Amino acid sequence: MKIDAHHHLWHPARGDYGWMPKGDPVLDRPYAPADLRPALKACGIGATVLVQAAPTVAETDYLLGLADATDWIAGVVGWIDFEDAAQSATLHRLARHPKLKGIRPMIQDIPDDGWMLRDEVHWAFRALAELDLAFDALGFPRHLDAFAQLMARHPDLRVVIDHGMKPAVGGDGFAAWARGMTRLAKAGAYVKLSGLLTEAAPGAGVGALRPYVDHILTAFTPARVMWGSDWPVLRLRAEYEDWHAMALSLTDHLTEAERARIFGGTAAEFYRLAPPSRAPDSMGRT
Repeated sequence: MKIDAHHHLWHPARGDYGWMPKGDPVLDRPYAPADLRPALKACGIGATVLVQAAPTVAETDYLLGLADATDWIAGVVGWIDFEDAAQSATLHRLARHPKLKGIRPMIQDIPDDGWMLRDEVHWAFRALAELDLAFDALGFPRHLDAFAQLMARHPDLRVVIDHGMKPAVGGDGFAAWARGMTRLAKAGAYVKLSGLLTEAAPGAGVGALRPYVDHILTAFTPARVMWGSDWPVLRLRAEYEDWHAMALSLTDHLTEAERARIFGGTAAEFYRLAPPSRAPDSMGRT
């Protein structure tokens, strides 16, 4: 089964997407399961992981509601306030939902690059490990060292690096990014082959992405790489089918078994996903 390990759905009228540019023709509009379903069908995607896009528990409940109504949403990565230890009860409540698979604080938007090393947030990382929930690491290359320190402090935490840690594709810093990613790979992290296209210049193609993808595949191996669309943020650069085709091209030198890991097996294993009762191209609930 092919799996999209990272996409979003949202409704701006909910009011908690503070990062969203008002009036943006691509981002500032509702995206529902029915909007994504045709692309999933076209690319043969059988299940997905829906990831938070607002720093509120209310949005996590909203996403879990969408997952309840949508068979092919196999997992949800939600949000809690790591700075409020009283939310331990909230985390335990959310964890009882069978489709809650992980948590993602929006670290890329936090001014303190070492935020994840603060003493007051470590209760949350300990709780994630105890509950066997994944931690989605959302950051930039400047966060690489802090994430490595975090993993050393919490060796039982299951960590996946979102969007290859968002390197400046085509810009300076490749060597430092590559060293940091190798360090995280050696520590046992997984990584998402997603989000790279939006870190590149408009019109960038496979050639611009290949050095980054090749390093990810070498450092993590296909056993710990999972493909994701990052749709609809992806639409700032390309449509779903375009990025899927590019990812297939970037991995066309691998064996069939290795590609099966990247386009499904890794995500299923890491997020503990159960097969959906209905695929996106079947009749019934969307």
